[in-house]
Amino acid sequence: MAIEWRESLSIGVDAIDNQHKELLRRFDRLLSACQAGQGIEELKKLQAFLEEYVHTHFNDEEALQRQHHYPDYEAHHAEHLFFTEQIKALKQETEKEGVSTHHVIETNNMLLKWLLNHISKVDTKLGTFLKS
Repeated sequence: MAIEWRESLSIGVDAIDNQHKELLRRFDRLLSACQAGQGIEELKKLQAFLEEYVHTHFNDEEALQRQHHYPDYEAHHAEHLFFTEQIKALKQETEKEGVSTHHVIETNNMLLKWLLNHISKVDTKLGTFLKS
């Protein structure tokens, strides 16, 4: 199963779209690693990426929303906080227990939900607002 960028995910801001593309590339790497039986090793790399990603990407996206007085900013920000907490909790769990197959599956599910519910719906709604 390959995760690939679709133009329908674009919000029309290159910096944000490029960050989304990188997240999808990293998610795809995890899926490919899982198919090769190397998901645990790839998850460690992905966790390091996600820690920085959520900080940088969410700050960039929220600054754009504030700049354009996006009416759904508070709800969007709350979703970002929730995802950030999920990333932190997963990292704490893997630091405590070590990385296992369970964590790989949990991360795959979390990222798939994020892609389906946030990027493809919430962020594209932001894109529609910015384009209008």
